[in-house]
Amino acid sequence: MAIFDFLSGEFIDVIEWTDDTRDTLVWRFERQGHAIKYGAKLTVREGQAAVFVHEGQLADVFTPGLYMLETNNMPILTTLQHWDHGFRSPFKSEIYFVNTTRFQDLKWGTKNPVMCRDPEFGPVRIRAFGTYTIRVTDPALFLREIVGTDGEFTTDEISYQIRNIIVARFSQAIAASGIPVLDMAANTGELGKLIAARVSPQLAEYGIAMPAFFIENISLPEAVEKALDKRTSMGIVGDLGAYTRFSAAEAMTEAASNPAGGGMAAGMGAGMGAGMGMAMGTQMGPWGAAPARPATSAPPPPPVEKVWHTASGGQSSGPFSRADLGKLAAQGTLTRETFVWTPGIDGWTRAGEIDELAQLFTVMPPPPPPAD
Repeated sequence: MAIFDFLSGEFIDVIEWTDDTRDTLVWRFERQGHAIKYGAKLTVREGQAAVFVHEGQLADVFTPGLYMLETNNMPILTTLQHWDHGFRSPFKSEIYFVNTTRFQDLKWGTKNPVMCRDPEFGPVRIRAFGTYTIRVTDPALFLREIVGTDGEFTTDEISYQIRNIIVARFSQAIAASGIPVLDMAANTGELGKLIAARVSPQLAEYGIAMPAFFIENISLPEAVEKALDKRTSMGIVGDLGAYTRFSAAEAMTEAASNPAGGGMAAGMGAGMGAGMGMAMGTQMGPWGAAPARPATSAPPPPPVEKVWHTASGGQSSGPFSRADLGKLAAQGTLTRETFVWTPGIDGWTRAGEIDELAQLFTVMPPPPPPAD
């Protein structure tokens, strides 16, 4: 990570840091007990700052550039050591390189749901997550308040603390914003700016700035989201009565056009379709839809007869009415072991296992008991 040379294996002559990581905020130059030669070269690259610490005290801070370490370039260190202008001896100091570039795509999220009051739904719990960007703006303050003597300080060591600050300020910002939950998705940009403005003053106390803050998602509990989906579906359906009649008409039309049942199915479909058409015509009348009658003035609709399918030898037949199945049972074509199916039954089932069909095989009396 570092490139440094020694003069005669004893004095450091070149001080610099090239960072090959993506998460290092602070790195301490390892002088390994050697003294720094007076007049040594210090290279501070763009996106870096070098902080000198002498005998536990913060001294000079160097911004990007090339420096010759002499008394005129180190005013604070010179004052601390009472050096005069004739000073030429090596000296010992700790040097911390601080990365001042932006660290992006850092994650944040609410560990637990945040309670807030929605103007439409009342008290609700929401979760949120997103990303943010930080950069060190005051290297000396950051070193003093956060890093201390850590020789290699990474973003992982401070991201947890920043997340806690963000979540606390997020709860306050959401509660004070008054934005309805259903409108938050359209206002994530404004919410992000609001939260960043609340977080930045506290981060400034550590020498850190937050150039960008993003809210990627705001979600409700799963049960609430399901209820919202149902409410949306009801809004799309509109008039439930009209929707029910429309669905029934479609079902009858599909049954009438199904050629699988042969002439009998076509006749049943035609009859049902005609009946449905007459019923709808009666409701509509010559001047449009007639007003709905009270429920007590009209008889309930007749029960819908089931249609059955049979399977034998890998081939299916039908549909059949229950009367048709009775004839097949009398002919011996349909037995208790014949597989049948009707809408509402989960898979093919033996006819003898279905109560309403088992009666078809007990029409004839059983064999007489043996004589005594």
